[in-house]
Amino acid sequence: MATMADVARSAGVSVATVSHVLNGTRPVLPHTRQAVLDAVEELGYTTNTLARSLVTARTRSIGLAVSAISNPYFTEILQGVEASALEHGYSLLIADPHDDPEHERKVVQLLHERRVDGMIVAPSADPRGLLAYLGRHGVPAVFLDRLVDARGTDGGPRFDQVCADNAEPTSRLVTHLAGLGHRRIGLVAGRPGLSTTSERITGYRTGLSCADLPYDERLLVHGDSEAAGAEQATAALLSLAVPPTALVTGNNAMTIGALRALRAHGLSVPGDIALCCFDDFTWADLFSPRLTAMAQPSKDIGAQAVRVLLERLAEPDRPARTARLPCTFVHRTSCGCPDSFGKGTLS
Repeated sequence: MATMADVARSAGVSVATVSHVLNGTRPVLPHTRQAVLDAVEELGYTTNTLARSLVTARTRSIGLAVSAISNPYFTEILQGVEASALEHGYSLLIADPHDDPEHERKVVQLLHERRVDGMIVAPSADPRGLLAYLGRHGVPAVFLDRLVDARGTDGGPRFDQVCADNAEPTSRLVTHLAGLGHRRIGLVAGRPGLSTTSERITGYRTGLSCADLPYDERLLVHGDSEAAGAEQATAALLSLAVPPTALVTGNNAMTIGALRALRAHGLSVPGDIALCCFDDFTWADLFSPRLTAMAQPSKDIGAQAVRVLLERLAEPDRPARTARLPCTFVHRTSCGCPDSFGKGTLS
């Protein structure tokens, strides 16, 4: 088996230079770096990660705990995390907490026992056990998509967090529908307790206020962030004595559930009821009508979470921060407009 010394001899450089190239610990001239990489390829050299971890106390691995990995939104986040981790020479260990607080704590403990250098977690609606474990063991962690209200002794956040903006984009969807003449706009919101749910409800109410529309609590229902729950919640809205003429759905899974309920009631979109959704997804442009959506920068959220985690590993004592990424309004036809008017980024 080829060694690092064999690579160094073949490339005509020192062992230290080979180490810097492979570990990214110091800039190396491009032609030197390429010579090392060519030697690695020719000799079939592979890094002994176990030996390196014994010396450095680092495994160059990241734990990712994300529920509903089958959801296209989280699948794209995973792709962003994986690509960025690989770019920086890290491997990825993935676990699904199933949005269950007790299981969440268990999978985080499992990842910690696998000696990951740090974790990226999309927390559940009740992350108390998660926070207690991470704090007790001093695990470097970044929360993504869903924020947690965890404060340090200085009153600032205890953990780094990366997410999309939620309130302003939801407000934008509401004011867009109001601008088309709708006065009863319903919201199918997500699971209570999630920051994404509360922030999108805030945006919904802000949008109503901006459009001089009253808030009617009967027009706000919870779909539990999943298709089945959204189908039931939408059916409840449609059963009102005066049902909404337009809907905003809080995520892609709930959009599917809402569409099922509308079909079951024999309603057409946008002829009988207009629809805008939070989350764009691959099939949104294939529906008839094409779905007007607020697209989250899923892959960028994942990649940013990795970068923030690596910064935390490099500077353990720096203040925690929250990074919010802008969404993009994707204007199609389910809102009742004649055709797409393109995209616009919200900051």
